[in-house]
Amino acid sequence: MGTLPSSNFINLSFGFRLLQGGGRFRGERRWVVKEKKWRKLCVQCEKRSLEMWRVRRRRWFDKVRCFSLSDGEGEEDRRSGPSSSSGEEVEHRGGGSDDDVRSERTRASVSPRPPISLEGPVYNSFQVDSFKLMELLGPEKVDPSDVKLIKENLFGYSTFWVTKEEPFGDLNEGILFLGNLRGNREHVFAKLQHKLHEVVGGKYNLFMVEEPNSEGPDPRGGPRVSFGLLRKEVSEPGPTSLWQYVIALLLFVLTIGSCVELGIASQISSLPPVVVKYFTDPDAIEPPDMQLLFPYVETALPLAYTVLAVQLIHEIGHFAVAFSKKVKLGIPFFIPNITLGSFGAITQFKSILPDRRTKVDISMAGPLAGAALSFSMFCVGLLLSSNPAAAGDLVEVPSMLFQGSLLLGLISRATLGHTAMHAATVSIHPLVIGGWCGLTTTAFNMLPVGCLDGGRAVQGAFGKNVLFAFGLATYLMLGLGVLGGPLSLPWGLYVLICQRTPEKPCLNDVTGVGKLRQTALIATISLVVFTLLPVWDELAEELGIGLTTAF
Repeated sequence: MGTLPSSNFINLSFGFRLLQGGGRFRGERRWVVKEKKWRKLCVQCEKRSLEMWRVRRRRWFDKVRCFSLSDGEGEEDRRSGPSSSSGEEVEHRGGGSDDDVRSERTRASVSPRPPISLEGPVYNSFQVDSFKLMELLGPEKVDPSDVKLIKENLFGYSTFWVTKEEPFGDLNEGILFLGNLRGNREHVFAKLQHKLHEVVGGKYNLFMVEEPNSEGPDPRGGPRVSFGLLRKEVSEPGPTSLWQYVIALLLFVLTIGSCVELGIASQISSLPPVVVKYFTDPDAIEPPDMQLLFPYVETALPLAYTVLAVQLIHEIGHFAVAFSKKVKLGIPFFIPNITLGSFGAITQFKSILPDRRTKVDISMAGPLAGAALSFSMFCVGLLLSSNPAAAGDLVEVPSMLFQGSLLLGLISRATLGHTAMHAATVSIHPLVIGGWCGLTTTAFNMLPVGCLDGGRAVQGAFGKNVLFAFGLATYLMLGLGVLGGPLSLPWGLYVLICQRTPEKPCLNDVTGVGKLRQTALIATISLVVFTLLPVWDELAEELGIGLTTAF
């Protein structure tokens, strides 16, 4: 808002009045006429009156210019400001000389005018309406009366002494209380949660988070903490809609189809040459008759079942631990993929996690369950591949496929032997393919980035800052093709589109998870790297994994 200069019009006793628009000059003419009818003036007084009239007219234009800058605010103040009394003093002074008049005019013309200062940004009407619409459509904020009530009843000398308040939440819809902790953080937090329920019922959720921009750790040990307050309808995930159920069902049907396609592709040595050429030759344009694949669907079902079983066991592991922790999970959205059968599933939390230990346990339960089943099938398949009694069930695959994973390639080399691995094709049991695909999918989902299982686990075990560093390293390795080989690009795009956002904080987002969980997570991520690390030709030749000159 601009600061306006005071008006210097002379308030005479003849009822002078300003007129807006085109009537302003008529008002001036009326002023001159009334002045002449007021009394007969002497030569000196008439000269002085003309001088003062010119000064007032110049001031009037200055006033109009300032009025346009201030959008018309303060008009009444300008009309009846202190400048009127100043004008009366000039008028009722005795007949002075021309020098007095000129000095008076000079003082009026050179009087300092305060600069116009605009405080804050200037918005037009469209921007103001947009802000109002965003406020109406945005999340409901914390009631100020409730904030006052909570401060009076929850916080104090024995729990947490509040020194400052800041916005809290993704859209600043909550309140963050900063201050000094007066006891054990877990005991204080439990006490505050109990009091909050007594004061306002189940209206709000209270979060214990690390203090942002903290100058140092807490004197009692660990990071300094703050308490965030959010409405329940804002902080808790919404229910699953009907459309989400429909989409989840469609994705599951597509995943079944991609698993069957994987089973058909595993029989590449017995497929019709026309079909093989279409899927392997980049110059092939005309698709073959798909009816040629129908006889191979039945033999592809066992492998499709094994891949689907790994994904289902993975999700059952999540749900089993979540149920024991009293955490609700949403319906899984399976992601089909023709190379691995499935990229896994997207499963959302439908309730707020109580602490970081719960986040780590639920996140790692699914991958561990899926990896256990996949590794069991992989090992059993390798043993059956060496058993002559199961020769009728074996399928032939190129030996170069074993160079896709350093860990699994070494295990296969140790089980099948150097001679079998150095042939152009290797006869293996379908369980090997199912276990291989399951372990690869599990390893991809345990990458420490975004909202993947590995990202959630790292965020719970080490915090958001460590997850950010791990995420950058993961994106870099995926972009360079260091992890995942030819699948690194599609997987990286999938994460960027669907899973890049980290998980929301827990209610108690400060208490650690312990050294045991952190060590187990580091060991798991190390196995993930060795599983997704491909073997380059020189190392493969040295280790005896596949025949590098097969194609």
